[in-house]
Amino acid sequence: MDPGPTAAEELAIQPQAHAATGRPVYRRVILKISGEAFGVKEQMGVDGSELQLIAREIASAAGLGTQLAVVVGGGNIIRGAQLSSEGHVSAVTADYMGMLGTVMNGLALKEVLEALGQPARVLSAINLSAVAETFIRGRAMRHMEKGRVVIFVAGTGNPFFTTDSAAALRAAEIGADVLLKATKVDGIYDRDPFQHPDAARYEKLTFAEAIRQNLKVMDLTAFDMCRQRRIPIIVFNMKTPGHIAEVVQGHPHGTRVDVD
Repeated sequence: MDPGPTAAEELAIQPQAHAATGRPVYRRVILKISGEAFGVKEQMGVDGSELQLIAREIASAAGLGTQLAVVVGGGNIIRGAQLSSEGHVSAVTADYMGMLGTVMNGLALKEVLEALGQPARVLSAINLSAVAETFIRGRAMRHMEKGRVVIFVAGTGNPFFTTDSAAALRAAEIGADVLLKATKVDGIYDRDPFQHPDAARYEKLTFAEAIRQNLKVMDLTAFDMCRQRRIPIIVFNMKTPGHIAEVVQGHPHGTRVDVD
C-alpha cells in the first residue's frame, strides 16, 4: 500500500496550501545558526540582546509542536581558521578550539530558552560531561519527542569538518524533514548582495545547481549529504521576527534547495 508523500514532499508540491494552516508542516527540524548571529557586527563574544532574540524565535517555533534541534557555530567566540592560517596553532588544535566556542554559545542559548519556559538540552559531540550530555542519537530523539529543544554543540567532534557539515550529519541521523540555515540575508543570491546591489535572489535551486555554481552559503559536504538523504535546505533571514515559526509552517521565505 502506497503511504503517500511525506509532509516535506507534499510541501514541495503545494507550499501555499500549508502556509495558511498555522500548523507545522515539518515534524522534525534542524536549525543551523552561525556563531556570528550571537554577536554584533565587528565584535566578538555573545551579545545579550541578540541571544534573547534568537531564543524567543526558537521558542516560538518549538511552541508550534514541531521537534526542533539547533546546531550552533562558534565564530563569535574564536576564529580557529584565522589562528591556524597565521601559523599560531595547528589546524587540528584550531578546530578543537572552535568546537569549544560552539559549546559556549549552546550553553548560553539553553539558559535563555529555559528562562523563557522552553525546555532545552545541550548535547556535545565531544565528552564534556560537566556541562553537557554526550551526543547519542536515541537520547537526542527522546528529548525532542518530549518537547525539548536539543542544541547540538562541538560540531561533528572531528577536526576539518564545518558546523554546516555537522548540521547535515545530525539532520540525517535524526531523520529531519528539513534543514533550516539561518543567515543574515533573505536567501541565496547569485552574487554577494552586500557588494552587488543588483544581485538576484533565487527562490528555488536544485542541489546540483547549487553545487555546480559553487554557491558559498553552505559547504559542498553539507550540500552533498543532504542531497543523498533527500533532506531539503531552506536558507532564510532568521533575524526577521517570526521567520523561523513561519518557515516551519510552510511560508515560502528565503531560498529552498531541494533534490534534483
